[in-house]
Amino acid sequence: MATLLTGLAAVGTAQAATVDTSASYALVNRNSGKAVEVPNASTADGDKVGQFADRGGANQQGQLVRPRGVLAQVHTAGRVKDAGNRVQYSWPGVYFEGRVSGTGVGIVLNDPVADYDVQIDGTTVATLVTPGNTTHWINGLSNGTHTVRLVKRNDTPWDTSTFGGFVAAPGGAVLSEPAARNRQIEFIGDSLTVGYGNLSTTRICTGDQVKRTTNADVSYGALTARQLNADYQINGYSGLGMVRNYNGGSPDVTYRTFYDRALLNVPGDVWQNPGTWRPQVVVVNLGTNDFSTAINPGEPWTSDSLAAGYRAAYGDFIQKLRSRYGAGTTIVAVGAGQYAGHVQQVVRARNDAGDSRVRYWFLDDSGLDFLGCDWHYSARDDRLIADRLTSFIAGLPTGW
Repeated sequence: MATLLTGLAAVGTAQAATVDTSASYALVNRNSGKAVEVPNASTADGDKVGQFADRGGANQQGQLVRPRGVLAQVHTAGRVKDAGNRVQYSWPGVYFEGRVSGTGVGIVLNDPVADYDVQIDGTTVATLVTPGNTTHWINGLSNGTHTVRLVKRNDTPWDTSTFGGFVAAPGGAVLSEPAARNRQIEFIGDSLTVGYGNLSTTRICTGDQVKRTTNADVSYGALTARQLNADYQINGYSGLGMVRNYNGGSPDVTYRTFYDRALLNVPGDVWQNPGTWRPQVVVVNLGTNDFSTAINPGEPWTSDSLAAGYRAAYGDFIQKLRSRYGAGTTIVAVGAGQYAGHVQQVVRARNDAGDSRVRYWFLDDSGLDFLGCDWHYSARDDRLIADRLTSFIAGLPTGW
């Protein structure tokens, strides 16, 4: 029997000065003199307990263990900040996977702005719209072992999201976290990578409709990763470009301003890689916002200087990724529309310099309907792109 260390006193003392977590203790009610006991002579962790006469039995003995932090009970590959009993994050598509036994599971959240899907045993059972500070319960499960997955659907870069872990219903237990996948892919991009409005049934959307119909979990990146059985990060930021943002907005920042952060709304924040994130493939799809709108009067660009600045910044960004992840990571540079030729030039320069693991992939938009909000990819488009990208990545020399 294991018991959480919560300041309970050891038997026969007014207060325990120190606790030996390798020793066994009996926990006795000072008022009744009864000991905490697991019924039926059981010594298993996670069983129900009651109070019975102190007989010194093995089922009345237990180790005092410190509560585990959230990251000790869940698997995640996303950019999160560990705060012990909670984790914080900002990027879209961040997911947490766990295992529970029993008939229900609670999801502890503090998030007034983002939306989430809850999946039990592979099936979405609830969508939480701006849940706030709550524990949302999924009850009525069969009494057994279940997988639970929580995924952040949309991008909310102006706010910090907080997850406090999974809790089991009475009689159940939170089990050890699922194993990490051996494969890892990082997706870098803008709203097209986020899944902006991809569940919409119309191209004309209000701001609130964009939020409700954006689902990064069915974006082309998430779908590609699942087809390849890979863990993934979707590090996408709507509206930003490599050197120029949509319609020339917010000229003092670009995507590169935020790339290193875990919390996008905290200036100077830097994500601390725990050492477990070593993607074999990084997919970069940035350029739509740089070139999709005409240069406005007063912007510091001409067509030629924008193209040159884009190529220079793109090359620097690839070098940053190469320095961060090493020579073994394959970087897939995506080209489409007006920026395809510029990306090709950057890739060619890297290849000529001896970096053969930078690959160009042309995003073929044939057959796409662009029925998402504001002419973004629809969920159908995301599936088509994922199929094409999966085939391309599967042919790369990744060792998979």
